[in-house]
This record gives sequence, C-alpha cells and structure tokens, in this order.
Amino acid sequence: MEDLIRTVGAILEYGPVCDHCLGRFFGKRSFGLSNAERGLAVRTAYALAQNEPFAGEPDECWICNRIFDSIDLWARRVCEALDGVDFATFLVGTRVPPLVAESEEMVWSDLSLADPEPIKSEMNREVGKAVSALTGKSVDFRRPDVVAVLNLAEERVEIEINPVYFRGRYLKYERGIPQTHWDCRVCRGKGCERCNFTGKMYADSVEELIGGPAVEAFGAETAVLHGAGREDIDARMLGSGRPFVMEMVRPTRRQVDLADLEAAINAAAEGRVGVILQGWSSHAEVETLKSNKAHKKYRILVEVDGEISLDVLQSALTRLNGETINQRTPQRVAHRRADRIRKRRVIDIRSPGMQDGRFVIDVVGEAGLYIKELISGDGGRTSPSLTEILGIDAHVTSLDVVLVEEPESGDCDGSS
Repeated sequence: MEDLIRTVGAILEYGPVCDHCLGRFFGKRSFGLSNAERGLAVRTAYALAQNEPFAGEPDECWICNRIFDSIDLWARRVCEALDGVDFATFLVGTRVPPLVAESEEMVWSDLSLADPEPIKSEMNREVGKAVSALTGKSVDFRRPDVVAVLNLAEERVEIEINPVYFRGRYLKYERGIPQTHWDCRVCRGKGCERCNFTGKMYADSVEELIGGPAVEAFGAETAVLHGAGREDIDARMLGSGRPFVMEMVRPTRRQVDLADLEAAINAAAEGRVGVILQGWSSHAEVETLKSNKAHKKYRILVEVDGEISLDVLQSALTRLNGETINQRTPQRVAHRRADRIRKRRVIDIRSPGMQDGRFVIDVVGEAGLYIKELISGDGGRTSPSLTEILGIDAHVTSLDVVLVEEPESGDCDGSS
C-alpha cells in the first residue's frame, strides 16, 4: 500500500490529472473497477494517507485534456459517420495525437510502471460501449463489419468498411473474355486511342460481368474476383464451372439475397457468363482458393500437319498418359512469368473421336500443366509432347475447360 501511495504522489507531481488517466496508470491491476473509479479510489487513498483535505478531480488534465468528458460526443460522431452503412458488428479504434501518447509513456518510463493501460484502449472501450448502446449493434474484435477510427487531433471519425465475400462457380460460354479486368498496356488504364479511351485491353471480363450487378446490389465501390486458377481468354469454361470467391470492396449493404443476385448476374450477362452462387465466404477461403491445387479436365480440338489415323493418335496419347512433362515457361507467357522448367503430370489423356476433321482430345492434368504446349511442344520447350511423339506438327485450335475439382492450388491452369 505504501508503494501505491508513493506512486500516486509521484504521478500527481507532474500536474493536474483526471480520474480516468490516474486510474489508467494502474489499469491492469485487478481492482474490479473502471479506470475512473480506480482513479478516484487511489486519489482518495492518497489524500487520507497524507492527512490532507480531499480536493476531488481537477477540472484540467495535462495528459488527455479531459477527452473522456466527450465520450458521448464521439459516440454520436461514430453513429453519424455510419449513417447509411449496413453493419451488424463494429469495432472502435483511436488515433492518438503523438503528444498525448508521449506524455503518458514518459510517466510509465520515469516511474517504471508495470500495469498501465494506453489511452487508446480506454477510448476504444468506452466509445464502443456508448455506440453499442445507441445502435444496438455488437462489438467484434476478430472480424467486424466496420471499424470506426477516432482521429482525436482532427476531431473526426474515419470509417473502414470490411469486405463482404460470397462464393460460387462461374461458367464462361463465350471465347475472348478474360477472367479479370486488364488495364490497357499502352496507357495503363488512363485511356488512349489504342483502347478507344476505355483504359481496358478487353471490353468485358468475367470479373466485371459478375461484379457489375453485385456492386449495385451491395452498394460497393468495386468487386474483385478470386478464382481457382484461370482459363485462357480464348477458352470457354464449361461443365460444372470454376470455383470463385467474389470480394465486395467497401459495401454499404451487407444483407443481399444471393438467389436474387444470381438471377440478376445471369440476366445481365446475357448468356456470355453464368454463375451458380453457393453461399457466403471469407478472406480465409480466398487464401485456401489461392494456395491449394486442383486437377482440371479439358476438351480440345487438335489439327495435325498431315494425314494420320485415329489409331496412330491413340497410340501417341497412350505414351503421354501418366507421363511427367518437362515444361519450360511457354513463349506466349514468358513476358509475364519467370523463365523456368516445371514438371507436371498428365493424369489422363484420350481421344473420343473426331469433329469437323479435327481430333477431339480429353486431357486431365495437374494444376499448372500447359495444355497447348503439351500438344505443340512449343518449339521443344515442352517435352515430351504430342508433336514430338508423332513427328509432325500438331496444335490446339480450340480449348474448353470442362471440369475443375475442388480447389487445391492458386496456380493458373495449364491452359493459361
């Protein structure tokens, strides 16, 4: 008790200090009191020990400038800043002026205090309780819908809105559409003659065709598509579709009927892209989508330079079946990917027949297997290849992805 009294006396020598700040110097002690109650208690104990008349809490505070008298005001500011934003959970953060932080830290250091609580922690807690009382919404420390940051120096509230995520599978029925938005290579998105002043390499993308109606539904700034791999621009995505998670950036609405959204996306895409929405998602699921590997199945049409029978083709495919392929980064993507040799396995490859004078080939490969180069050989950069085994040039004229298993990797498909 004597040590406590001496410490209180030393703190009071710095200047007038409010009960909140005085109690916060002992904030981590288990007195079962709020900081203000703790401050009043130790102030009273100090006055009794010194046999001095109790003067009570001063009107000034050299540390916080009595910021805790404004808790209700800050809570109202938070509510005003959140007006029009749909949220169920929130968290309060505080940006403390450097002078205030330095003032209390100086006392901690000078007196070797072991149990202080920072002013920002108390502001977060007290304003959070007041906002919860006003709104009926609850605090979430792990993943709140919104974060309200109190900027004490500028006397304003900054709102950070966390994303909303939903998941599903998309199908791409039209060739020539990239998975995500591409800025124009010439103007880098600013707009020029090359891109007809759109700032884009391609007029549309899967991301934009899905994201447009979603942005409107969520009142979001933009939408970011996270896919389980990607297909080439000139490839279709058929079958059961490709798994994806859509991230809605700074949404003002969070409660959206996904069945209605699915219908709106499919109607707006007009048969170019389709979606099957499966439910809500999270940032953690995006990480899983990007870090795991999944096998893909492709159906390709192949032309060969010369006349060969289906039996000869089947024999060549048998030699590729189950083979581990050495693939140097293809020439077509060398400008944007590291030049190295990758080993990927052909899990299954066979031909069900012919179509319009071309061979139909079904391929199941490990994630990262370049399908076009598996056929063409890419000038010897892929080995073995169908061209190498046949001894005549072969190349893919069209490619469709027909199956993507549950995701196990963020690698792009071998088609890309």
